[in-house]
Amino acid sequence: MSIVVCLKWVSHPGEPHDSRFSGMSHADQSALEFALQQAESTGATVTAITVGPPGAEKVLRDALACGAHHAVRIEGPTTTSGTDVATAIADHITDARWVWCGDYSLDRGAGSVPAFIAAHLNAQQALGIIHASIEGDAVHATRRLDGGRRELLEVTAPAVVSVEGATARLRRATLAAVRAAASATIPVVSATTPMHRAEFMVRPYRPRARVLPAPEGATALERLRVLTDAAAASAARGDTVRLEPADAAARIVRALREWGYLAH
Repeated sequence: MSIVVCLKWVSHPGEPHDSRFSGMSHADQSALEFALQQAESTGATVTAITVGPPGAEKVLRDALACGAHHAVRIEGPTTTSGTDVATAIADHITDARWVWCGDYSLDRGAGSVPAFIAAHLNAQQALGIIHASIEGDAVHATRRLDGGRRELLEVTAPAVVSVEGATARLRRATLAAVRAAASATIPVVSATTPMHRAEFMVRPYRPRARVLPAPEGATALERLRVLTDAAAASAARGDTVRLEPADAAARIVRALREWGYLAH
C-alpha cells in the first residue's frame, strides 16, 4: 500500500452503544480528502485504517464510499493509549509512502498518534498543518507554530502528515458508492502487540499555571503594589504627594470633587 489515511472512530458519549451517533472528526475528513487527491494525482491507491470494535467500521465504509480503495480494521478497544494505537497501525503499514491523519479526534485526544507512527516508520513528520497543496511527489504545507507564527514545509515521502479540520472539505459520496460500501467486506486483523485499555481520570479543568518573574521592590509594600498593579493605578491618577495631615485631607477632598465623587 502506498497512501494510508488513519481514521479514529469515536462513539457519542451520550449514546455509546448506538453507531448512528458515532463518527470521525472534521480533521480526519480533511486527511481523507487529501489522501484521495494525492491518489488521483499520482495514480496510487488509498487504504483507510482504524483501530476499534466492529462499530468502527462505520468510518471505514464512509471512506470507501468517498473513494478509498481498501479498508482495514484493527481489532482493539476504543480507549487505548496513543502509543499502542500507533504501534498497531505502524505494524500493518510498513510499506506506506504517505500517511495522512487528522490532528484531533471527536473526543479531543492528545493528537500524539501521528508522531508515534512517524517514529515507528522512521518517516518525516509534518504535524498541525493548516494548508497543504500536492505538487508532484511532494507536499507543500504550512504549519502552525506558537505565537501566531507559521512554518513553510516541503515534505517528501516517506512522511506522516496531520492536518487541521479546516484544510479541506471531504467530497460527497454518490448514492451508488454508499450502497456498495455498506455491503463491502472489511478485513479485520489483530494487533501484533498487546493493546491495553487506557484508564482515564476525570477532574475539573484547570489551566496551566503561568511562570511570572518575581516582583521588584525594596520593601514588601512596593512588591505588593507591583503584584496588584497598584503602582500603575496610582500613576494613572496622578503623582504621589507628601503633605501634612490637614493639607493631605484637603487634597483628598479636592481630588474626590475633581473626579466627581463629591459635589462641589
